[in-house]
Amino acid sequence: MNWQELAQKLESRIEGRVLAQAPLKNYTTWRVGGPADLLVIPRNKSDVREALGFARNHCLPVTVIGNGSNLLVLDGGIRGLALKIGNGLNSLWIKGDYLIAEAGALLPALARQAGKAGLSGMEFAVGIPATLGGAVVMNAGAFGEDIGSLVREIEAIRIDGTEIKWRREELSFGYRSSNLQGRELVVLKAKLQLVPAPKEEINARMESNITSRRMTQPLELPTAGSVFRNPPGHHAGRLIEAVGLKGYCLGDAQVSMKHANFIINRGNATGRDIRALIELIQQRVFQEWGIFLVPEVMIVGEEG
Repeated sequence: MNWQELAQKLESRIEGRVLAQAPLKNYTTWRVGGPADLLVIPRNKSDVREALGFARNHCLPVTVIGNGSNLLVLDGGIRGLALKIGNGLNSLWIKGDYLIAEAGALLPALARQAGKAGLSGMEFAVGIPATLGGAVVMNAGAFGEDIGSLVREIEAIRIDGTEIKWRREELSFGYRSSNLQGRELVVLKAKLQLVPAPKEEINARMESNITSRRMTQPLELPTAGSVFRNPPGHHAGRLIEAVGLKGYCLGDAQVSMKHANFIINRGNATGRDIRALIELIQQRVFQEWGIFLVPEVMIVGEEG
């Protein structure tokens, strides 16, 4: 296919952007990843619908990404159409105790807006560089709290163009998981229920959480956050450190010396480097502890 022609054709139909052969390392927090045949950055729901229809008409597979903060894109990139939900789809509304936001809104911005409105519940998310849509699908969390506990309603659109709503009783959330995973859909909007509280207390909790992150996590270099889920009764970082892999390098991918459940990109790491390091960690921990570490990050795309 002539991807440049297809990009121009689709871009003429939407308000957002369409890029051909776009390097996804520019759109992930790990700063790795090969090209997407087509990268679509919609401005609104109409753009999403149009992009999905375009993909169906041209028999293109669709991959949905958010802020790229919990994502490893391999060096061969993503075939078909990659739909990046963010930027334009970031409106929010506060109605009573509810915060309603589009899926592209970033969690830190939502936490700050909730705090300004005197609504508590989002303080844990102030340092998580994720979009609301991705966070809901993965049930992002920190400090013993998670986004799933706040969700009361989800609006989404299936890849086939059908718009749907799920209420709380139709949704289920687990540790870094939800029943939205594995479904061919795009989350468009979420309704969160928060709790009124003094603004000073909310701000104090947010600042405390930010300080804790700075002290314990390697925020100065590209990462994707925690790489592995914590197994029951254990901390993944402590297991990795116990098998001697803290600081271990493969190419420019390194197990962080600050927190062993983070893999940092020291400058020129590749998807292959990071994936190989993930697999090495899994093998070593399983050999010595009999525990299989399950990745928290999503791995997508093709090998280079």
